[in-house]
Amino acid sequence: MKYLRRMIWYIASRLILICLVLGIMVVTFYYAMNLTNIYVVLKDGMALRAQVVMMDEDASELTKYFQQSFLQQDSALLAVEQGNSPYKDYNVRGIDHRLSMEFTWVWPWDNTARVVITERIPRIDGRAKGSTAEELVASGGSSALYPPAWQGGRYRVVLTKENGQWHIKSLTLLERLTD
Repeated sequence: MKYLRRMIWYIASRLILICLVLGIMVVTFYYAMNLTNIYVVLKDGMALRAQVVMMDEDASELTKYFQQSFLQQDSALLAVEQGNSPYKDYNVRGIDHRLSMEFTWVWPWDNTARVVITERIPRIDGRAKGSTAEELVASGGSSALYPPAWQGGRYRVVLTKENGQWHIKSLTLLERLTD
């Protein structure tokens, strides 16, 4: 009886250890998967948002990354719709979009994530449109031939998971960056 009890305890302790290790591996896998998906949505979504503002990209693609309620109240996108964008007089051919994300924790069963990101666009490749170039030079000097700098910032972003896909729900400016 003594040997049977020892053998059962030995097997049970090893099974508990194996289950614990497998549980940690599963949680780590889903954490990495969620974090990667969140980073891709943030990087691609914020880059597309900047391209819509600067380069007249198709704004309907933004619904892949942002909730419709956010798109209806975003001041940068509303300025583009109303024709008040500071980039409307420029042909922007390309941008150098940079985004960094601070550490965040997302449990595998969470449907909401809060992330702090830093967005910068240090280089914008473009020039004033031919028809407005002379007016811009007259009003702002020769530096007005090039598009104005993008206002970088640190943002608190709230994302929600809907139908297995992350979407940006809100974007709150924490501080403006001066580069």
